[in-house]
Order: sequence, then C-alpha cells, then structure tokens
Amino acid sequence: MTTAKDLFFLAMERQASRPVGQGDLSLALAGAELIDLIGAGAVTLDGDRIVPERDPSPDDRLLGEAAESLVRQVPYERVEEWLWRRGGDLSGSYQAALEKDGQLVPRRGGLSPFGADRLELVDSPSRRRSQSRWEAAEPVLVALAAAVGIEGEQSDDEPNLGDDAVTTVLAVVNDAVMELEAVRQRRTIENSAFANLWRGP
Repeated sequence: MTTAKDLFFLAMERQASRPVGQGDLSLALAGAELIDLIGAGAVTLDGDRIVPERDPSPDDRLLGEAAESLVRQVPYERVEEWLWRRGGDLSGSYQAALEKDGQLVPRRGGLSPFGADRLELVDSPSRRRSQSRWEAAEPVLVALAAAVGIEGEQSDDEPNLGDDAVTTVLAVVNDAVMELEAVRQRRTIENSAFANLWRGP
C-alpha cells in the first residue's frame, strides 16, 4: 500500500459526511505519490525542483506510473508543475485501480462523488492499514487529509514531518488546493453574473 491509497481510502470513508472534491483529492494524491517516491529514495528536491535519483521498482502499479512519468532532464520539474500535471483526474485512476483489485465495489442507490453508483470499501487489510495510520495520527497522512478537508485529532504541537522535502511538498499541495478553490469561486461568480445578464433587470 501507498500513502496515496491510504488517503483515497480515508476520502471514501468520509464521503457520506463531507464529500471530498475530486480535484482537491487528485492534487493531494499526486503529492502523496511524490512523498512516497522521496521516501523510497527515488527522488530528491533541489529547492522546489524534483530531481530523479534512481529508477525505483515499486510493487504498486500507480506509484510505478508516477515514477515513470518523472521529468528527467534539467532543469527538472517544479513540485507545483508535477501536482497539476500528474494530478489530472488522478482520483479517477485510483478509483479504477481499487475497483479492479476488488477493494471498491458498487452499491445500488444514491449518488457518489466517485461515480454514478455509490461505491463501498470492502473490509480488507489495506483498508485496516489505512485506518491504523489515521488512528495513529501519522503526520504526513494527517496533513494530506487536512489539505482536502478531512480533519483528524488536533494537536497543540507542530507535526514532526522529519524531512524538509516532505514539508515542501505538503506546503505546495496546500497552495494548489487553495488555488483550485479560488478558480472555482471565480467561475461561480462569473457564471452568476452571466446568468443575471441574461435574465435582465
């Protein structure tokens, strides 16, 4: 399992109480993949640029795809550029992968932000692992979840992320999610103004 899949499980667990936007989740999933690649020693950060170090061979197919898509030419890619490029409909890719693996199953009745039919998580070791990480308040998972609006136990202490590169990725994820929300709000205002123009006085 990967941090990205753990995050996707959390989003699914909490979709009934507070749906997570697919755009927000896709950006956070791309950040989670990058953090796992940093942890595997596959990449380092030079400032905010992603520097490939070696070719990893992750067991996870989606993380392998992420590694293969790294820009390997100087000046390399900025973290923000990676999030927007890799994050395009990434939540849909994770949904499809988990459905294929039998970890997500459709349930009739009701709509879901993850598809026309409501999807349910099956009780699996992967789901329990995700829940264990969440209950243990692992700082990286908690920070990624908070970026998409999933709130966990609050602590008065600053989370110890233990790595400047991870801290950088999390900061850029937060900025990207805020930028996406600003775009949504701007479109809402523009659409409202356009509708008022057609309605007239």
